[in-house]
Amino acid sequence: MEQIKNTGMTRRDFLKSCTATAVTLSGAGLFQGCAIDPVTGQKQLMFMSRNQEIAIDRQQSPFQFSSDYGVTQDNELNRYVSGVGRSMLPQVHRPDMPYNFQVVNATYINAYAFPGGSIAVTRGILLELDNEAELASLLGHELGHVNARHTAEQQSKGQISSILVAGLSAAVETQGAGLGDWTQKLGSLGQGLFLSKYSRDNEREADALGHQYMARSGYNAKGFTGLMEMLNQMNSTKPSSTQILFATHPMSRERLDAARNRDNGIYRDTHSRSLYRDRYMDHTSNLRSQKAMIVKLQEADNFLAKEQYSQAEDALMSALKLKDNDYTAQVMTAKCMLIRGKNKNAAYHAGLAKQIYPGENQGHYISGLANLALKKPMQAHEDFTACSRLLPGNPQTTFFQGYALDMAGKKQPAAQAYAAYLKEIDYASNKYSQYAYKRLKAWNYIK
Repeated sequence: MEQIKNTGMTRRDFLKSCTATAVTLSGAGLFQGCAIDPVTGQKQLMFMSRNQEIAIDRQQSPFQFSSDYGVTQDNELNRYVSGVGRSMLPQVHRPDMPYNFQVVNATYINAYAFPGGSIAVTRGILLELDNEAELASLLGHELGHVNARHTAEQQSKGQISSILVAGLSAAVETQGAGLGDWTQKLGSLGQGLFLSKYSRDNEREADALGHQYMARSGYNAKGFTGLMEMLNQMNSTKPSSTQILFATHPMSRERLDAARNRDNGIYRDTHSRSLYRDRYMDHTSNLRSQKAMIVKLQEADNFLAKEQYSQAEDALMSALKLKDNDYTAQVMTAKCMLIRGKNKNAAYHAGLAKQIYPGENQGHYISGLANLALKKPMQAHEDFTACSRLLPGNPQTTFFQGYALDMAGKKQPAAQAYAAYLKEIDYASNKYSQYAYKRLKAWNYIK
């Protein structure tokens, strides 16, 4: 930090240094040229290498998993879902990718994949499935996106504003709660933030691949048709719970009809196989025992999205009466309390969340915001330091470390944190970077 001050760096020089990292990321390795489509065997224009797909995955998937309240602590459920996913890997076109399958604690209805092979399903969608064949179909569809390289394809068709930089920018906008109006952003903190939005052609191809993978793995192909029937029905009956799912995975009657045609055509000989309903019910029994609580959390999510905070709080209190040691319920309650200005209550519920799931980021993050609101800057700093350890790579956490130190009157370490933040974020990009810059200028660290 002293180097900035002592070298007499001008504002222009300082801003150049702040943006250098982002420019390097957005320009790196985007000229790979032609590649062979692993599914069709045809040449395709591809500006992203396999290693870049994996790198993007490793950078962004932890943020999305955290925004979905972390990977479930129900290890048996996670092992079961992962086992179903891994059973299909001998059938995929890119078996060398580092696949992993996770259940995340979010209650909205969704499943998603990152380009390097990280695949997740929410608790919400698992409650809507009827059998293991439908689960295999869901995971097979996401495997289809990875194997057809749909995220890389999007980037190579002109959407080359690097996912890496976009991810950092999005993290700032949604997780950058503070300086006055942050409470308005907490209702849907991060949902779907880092997820690719697929085209209808992408969805058709992923459907065909997913159907193929599950059928060749020994499942009754009617499982895929059942999944499509469920999604088609939910598209019209539960639009609020499936908003992100259908924003990223466009649904249409055509997809259902195509599944039925495949099912009654090329996969007719699979109909004697089991759907494995009993096995699915056995392995999801603990999750299904929480359904009433999860439904209340879904109601609270809908109220938060509509800024109906009193109703959201009522739904959350009902959820906690049903199960008070649910991490998602405690974090959501802490957010709602912050929005309503009930800062002590927010800190209390965030503290419970940290006890329930100490290794997950959001409880610490919301606790930090609550402690800032309560004018407890060093407790807030401790929370944000934990965030940096648990989920490194979010520059906004660095900003709040500096902000907490600033509030505590610790100018030099605050200045160091602000400077570190501005090396990741353009000065003019948001009010937080402008605030950090003004503080450094006021302290004569920038001339």
